[in-house]
Amino acid sequence: MSREVVSSAEVTITFDGQRCIHARHCVLDRPDVFVPNVEGAWIHPERASTDEVLELAHNCPSGAIQCSRPDGAALEQPPRVNTVRVRENGPLAFHAPLTIGLEADGMRATLCRCGASAHKPYCDGSHTNVGFTATGEPPVKDSQPLAQRDGPLRVEPVLNGPLHVSGNLEVLTGTGKTINRVTDVWLCRCGHSQNKPYCDGSHTKVGFKS
Repeated sequence: MSREVVSSAEVTITFDGQRCIHARHCVLDRPDVFVPNVEGAWIHPERASTDEVLELAHNCPSGAIQCSRPDGAALEQPPRVNTVRVRENGPLAFHAPLTIGLEADGMRATLCRCGASAHKPYCDGSHTNVGFTATGEPPVKDSQPLAQRDGPLRVEPVLNGPLHVSGNLEVLTGTGKTINRVTDVWLCRCGHSQNKPYCDGSHTKVGFKS
């Protein structure tokens, strides 16, 4: 599914189908705005207020839904705390002002940690097809409160290796418990680390390619 851009008088919705992980918050929360199982137009921003569309965007973990004013002005503001949630048997869900590789990439993204996505570094749902299993409740690591909890976050997908993340970041379980606070960390994306969500060098042993 290609990128779709639909505007009302108050708000523009951009939907990127390649990033969608089918969390389904949009079609469950506002089936009048995101109308499921229809032919033709299925996104209707005119049926919601600007604040309501912004809430729908916030509830989209992958960043597939973005919203702005019709003149291009940003609506979404950076979070006060940068986070990554470790989703049970699924991807890493980031919420921060993101640069991924060399590109500014919004505030939300779900990045593959099973190693099977055809759209790396982004999740494409392949973890379900390959039966990936990995806890969303990793153990707590000793860490000190960060001097600053927000700010830009850089994610560098290392060739045939992990995600190198630099910037202020709190690592959360899928249920929202803080398990680590870091400013520089290497996160597994080959699916084979014995210390998930962190890299332990297993990508080299298994011949991971990306």
